[in-house]
Amino acid sequence: MTARIPTLDIRRFDTDRDAFVAELGAAYREWGFAGINGHGIPQSQIDAAYAVFKAFFALPDETKQRYHVAGGGGARGYTAFGVETAKGAQHFDLKEFWHIGREIPDDSKYRDVMPPNLWPSEVPGFREHGYGLYQTLDALGSKVLSALALHIGLPQDYFVDKTDQGNSILRPIHYPPITADDIPNVRAGAHEDINLITLLVGASAAGLEVRSQQGEWVPFTSDADTIVVNIGDMLQRLTNHVYPSTTHRVTNPPGEAARQPRYSVPFFLHPNPDFVIDVLPSTVTADNPSRYPEPITAQGYLEERLREIKLK
Repeated sequence: MTARIPTLDIRRFDTDRDAFVAELGAAYREWGFAGINGHGIPQSQIDAAYAVFKAFFALPDETKQRYHVAGGGGARGYTAFGVETAKGAQHFDLKEFWHIGREIPDDSKYRDVMPPNLWPSEVPGFREHGYGLYQTLDALGSKVLSALALHIGLPQDYFVDKTDQGNSILRPIHYPPITADDIPNVRAGAHEDINLITLLVGASAAGLEVRSQQGEWVPFTSDADTIVVNIGDMLQRLTNHVYPSTTHRVTNPPGEAARQPRYSVPFFLHPNPDFVIDVLPSTVTADNPSRYPEPITAQGYLEERLREIKLK
């Protein structure tokens, strides 16, 4: 029997902190993934956000394309079907998506790399429900980072001032129905995420698979009230691989299930653009020497990776 990826109740962070931190840290060291429930996000909020996202993706292609920002690397607005390609993959992913970023003042020092959001006027409530979910997941992600910080001997608030203006992204994704049996593409090719952690809320269908340390693909279909949270490459680099950024993919379902659309909404939690990703001294040991002698800014790393997946 395949080992299940653990799901933990985050309310225990307040009631049983030491044990929760130990269990969460162990899950991430082994899998780079965990499920989080007890998060307090109302299902009605998630459903309302999904409803406006589905309404947008149902618009005509020419309408959606008006919200594409040419040369923007997909940072805001709409990215069409057939663009993003997993690093090293031969075929593009079978998806289209939208990006919502952090709302910051125009005089922010980060404005040159964090452009204003676009909001589709054709979908009432898109901004309210989309940005509301952004803020909710941002807060939950900060709590997860607090627990991870404690697990590796850092202060609980270590990440607070390093992510408070983070270039984080909420990405509603639409995987259209698959209408042919012999296509070589998959809905999302095997990849690792770029950011610190990713929070995936309410995926509407099975398909997510995680590669174990033994190389086995393990399905991870969570319960409706569970948010899937995984480690990204930035946190892997910062922690010298103590927290692994695990390869995952979204497979095409068999038979008639492939004829149904799939929607998912990941939140990619990023540090502030000028945060320097430099291996934490506490994660360097005789058995785990530093793998990254050269530090890099979060923005520099992001741009490097976006070029690899054909968004730059």
